[in-house]
Amino acid sequence: MEHLRWDPVQVLPQSKWRPRAERHAAAVEQLAADRLARRVEGRKHPVDDFLWEYYSLRPAQLSRWHPGPGMALEGASERATWSFYRVTDGTDRGPGGEGLPGGTAYLDLDAFRDRRGQTLDFVRELLTATLSRPGRFGCFGLHEWAMVYRADEGQVRHQGWPLRLGAEGTDAVVESHQIGCSHFDAYRFFTPQAAPRNTLSPTREGQVATEQPGCLHAGMDLYKWCYKLSPLVPSELTLRAFVLARDIRELDMRAAPYDLRELGYEPVRIETPQGKAEYVEAQRAFTVRSNALRRELLDVLDLGIDLAAPDAPDAPDAQDAQDAQDANVGQTSW
Repeated sequence: MEHLRWDPVQVLPQSKWRPRAERHAAAVEQLAADRLARRVEGRKHPVDDFLWEYYSLRPAQLSRWHPGPGMALEGASERATWSFYRVTDGTDRGPGGEGLPGGTAYLDLDAFRDRRGQTLDFVRELLTATLSRPGRFGCFGLHEWAMVYRADEGQVRHQGWPLRLGAEGTDAVVESHQIGCSHFDAYRFFTPQAAPRNTLSPTREGQVATEQPGCLHAGMDLYKWCYKLSPLVPSELTLRAFVLARDIRELDMRAAPYDLRELGYEPVRIETPQGKAEYVEAQRAFTVRSNALRRELLDVLDLGIDLAAPDAPDAPDAQDAQDAQDANVGQTSW
């Protein structure tokens, strides 16, 4: 067998890593239980479904545990068929000539860099740029209002849930505010009548130049960047990004024009001074949480690059090319 370049790595015995993998799977099962039950019953949920539909990772995929870079797993021969994993056959040698047990699985970081280099580089650039900017806190979640502004009844995205102020009242809120949405994948769902009211003109191509940490949807997207860079990103980090996205989505829809009190969501009445203050306070707290995850994710990506061979070429596969083209596109509408 060819000699493998083996950087300093922590080899985890099965007694250590299998319980971690089981705890992770159990946590995902609990988070996904309501979603799976609703699918059986044919029910929709305007808050929770977003995490499983716009962000398209299935519960079974999220439940698969990955240790991240710098880790190897003893007794994990089943991972030989997993993307970007290699499993030793007992003849592998570490940097000091030590033998590595057969059936030890580890991430093939060079292969990951070869095939996912463009996505990796894009995400690092985006996170770094976002962290370099101050947050802006004057949007008040009006993007959801702009998505139903002067819309026909059949065009309202969350049909079945009433508009809290009615159609005319909703339109009046939009017309009495200045909208400053900086996130393209929210802006692209504005109604044609609302789009010209936005003071900004976000584009896909300008995302790195405009993304800012106060944007709630930029915070939710951290979950997407984690799973798009799996298995490089440790699953515990991906799961924390999921929980952050879920918490942000709740605020997003509480501040939306819909009346969701039947589901237990008390509205954040952003049309009032008190509601605006409540929204900004929560938005600032989410910015702190989001930036902490951004820094942690950047550390993981930098470690993966450091451990990979420095001369590994960047030859993106089809998925990588798609990510570069549709860097921030979800599978369904907001």
